[in-house]
Amino acid sequence: MADLEAFRKDVQAWLEENCPPSMRTPMTDEEVVWGGRNETYKNPDSKKWLDAMGAKGWTAPTWPAAYGGGGLSKEENMVLQQELRRIKARSPLSSFGLWMLGPALLEFASEEQKQRFIPEIVRGEIRWCQGYSEPGAGSDLAGLQTSAVLEGDTYTVNGQKVWTSYADKADWIFCLVRTDKTVKHDGISFLLFDMTTPGVSTKPIKLISGYSPFCETFFDDVKVPAEQLVGELNKGWTIAKRLLQHERAMISGMGLGGALSGATGQTLAGAAKEYLGEDNGKVADPIVRQHITQHNMDSKAFALTMRRVQEEAKAANDVSATSSVFKYFGTELNKRKYELLIESMGTKMLGWETDNTYAADEIDNTRSWLRSKANSIEGGTSEVQLNIIAKRVLGLPD
Repeated sequence: MADLEAFRKDVQAWLEENCPPSMRTPMTDEEVVWGGRNETYKNPDSKKWLDAMGAKGWTAPTWPAAYGGGGLSKEENMVLQQELRRIKARSPLSSFGLWMLGPALLEFASEEQKQRFIPEIVRGEIRWCQGYSEPGAGSDLAGLQTSAVLEGDTYTVNGQKVWTSYADKADWIFCLVRTDKTVKHDGISFLLFDMTTPGVSTKPIKLISGYSPFCETFFDDVKVPAEQLVGELNKGWTIAKRLLQHERAMISGMGLGGALSGATGQTLAGAAKEYLGEDNGKVADPIVRQHITQHNMDSKAFALTMRRVQEEAKAANDVSATSSVFKYFGTELNKRKYELLIESMGTKMLGWETDNTYAADEIDNTRSWLRSKANSIEGGTSEVQLNIIAKRVLGLPD
């Protein structure tokens, strides 16, 4: 305990010196930092905060220090997270590399690949996208047909991916490819390659929210060095399943807390008070107040359950099928949050275009509500998650 208290004091001193005051305020969507070669920083302090945390390894505090991570024990990481929450520090980096690819590389990549890619992920120097779903292989992901043919020491990749989040902004892609057409699951491999490689092109897909985070991604005779194959040839499905568990755990976190996405970062209760009025500091409408209270209770219970299972998974060095439970429930929790927002805002939630700044915030909430519908599709549909829960968690027969 004495060592942890000494560590806490060191953390407090370091944060006081390195976390700029503006990084201790609520973060708007426009200021989220994704890193990579083409990142632009709306707030210059965001770059300072990322550089400091990346150099310290605290963007990935429990990853091995040998690969640029923080090398912290789970107890030390708990202290770090407590201190970050205490000063209301912003997350320095949002990254598919941190949430999904990095853990898979730590488990399956060669030593050379770990040394090459993981430090860049930790420092936010490389932005990744995920090449999984295809027009004919969504829920049946193992039916993918994007091919990679080995010619000497180079793979030639041809095919198409769809729903590739931020492919038009990413530096590199982690991609599932078919390397054996005679079998299904056992003919898939896991490749990494640069999105500026000749033959790679992207086309944004506009969603009903009006935003376009998703893309179609095309590969036309893309040359990829064989050394960028992760794991064994034709064994990529094992890596894909593990990475999906990490992705689903990440998506499930969308339902946590009462904060809303958008320009204001307002809480659900705060929005309800603004539109429905207050009664002694509480939401005036008792029915909406009850619904919000229930949502907050469910969110708190969900967060505690996630933390408990994550600690159990770390102790066992495993990520289990319970990630599907979290993905399903977190998806429903996030959708319910925006349904409650509609209930609070009424007709003011129905706008679409305006020149008025105040109304623009309302429209941003409208778009976020529409965007939340995709939560039950991305990362594996809710129907797929329920099947996994039935088979892998509950042990029910096919």
